[in-house]
Amino acid sequence: MLDWLVGLSPWQQALAGTLFTYGMTALGAALVFFFKDIKKDILNLMLGFASGVMIAASFWSLLDPAIEQATENGSIPWLVAGIGFAAGGLFLYAADRVIPHMHFGPNQEREGMESHLKRTILLVFSITLHNIPEGLAVGVAFGAANQMADPVAGVLAAMSVAIGIGIQNFPEGAAVSIPLRQEGLSRWKSFLYGQASGIVEPIAGVLGAILVTKLTFVLPYALAFAAGAMIYVVVEELIPEAQQNSSSKNHHAVFGVMVGFIIMMVLDVALG
Repeated sequence: MLDWLVGLSPWQQALAGTLFTYGMTALGAALVFFFKDIKKDILNLMLGFASGVMIAASFWSLLDPAIEQATENGSIPWLVAGIGFAAGGLFLYAADRVIPHMHFGPNQEREGMESHLKRTILLVFSITLHNIPEGLAVGVAFGAANQMADPVAGVLAAMSVAIGIGIQNFPEGAAVSIPLRQEGLSRWKSFLYGQASGIVEPIAGVLGAILVTKLTFVLPYALAFAAGAMIYVVVEELIPEAQQNSSSKNHHAVFGVMVGFIIMMVLDVALG
């Protein structure tokens, strides 16, 4: 399996990795065929888990390699990482303001440009928005792998990113499809909308891999960009939504963050 993956071109590796993360989203969305409701505590745990994975991946898989790559290129590492990180956050901020969407949770306020789209579409758009940096992170990681002295080690590190994001996509898929079922959609429609939220990941992944392999000087900026975008999603969406759903005595979201962080950290250190 590893030899086969190493033998592929960067964009093909990114496609394989993001198809895995998309598949995990679809598997999670398929839980709607078995459950109609999702307890608030479980939803908080899922959102917290996704947050923990994304926080850990942002540093070990993206920012740390960005700093190392910038140092090798003779650039000022903290400046490159800072510019890329800020650009990623600003990109998601702009997308948040432009793309019409609606968050899950008790305060379902419409955001983005004025739109007459159905609530269900707006809810799916909300999840789709933060799947963009996840797909980009996987694509950039595989693009970076092919510029390392040891491509095998690079591919293993990129695989850890894909596996980590794939793991957190499973509960995330369920966190989309089951609430849609509660909105009144059929099980099949809820599943289709839930899995569709992950389709953007292969697109973003392939584009990210192509970009950093064609324009190698962009690599450290792209790594930091993906990190900034993911941290923006965690702080602006995932953690607030988890906290809105819980009482002051509920710590499921906190435990979810810690477990997700540990799992992603172990994956990255073990495979990276």
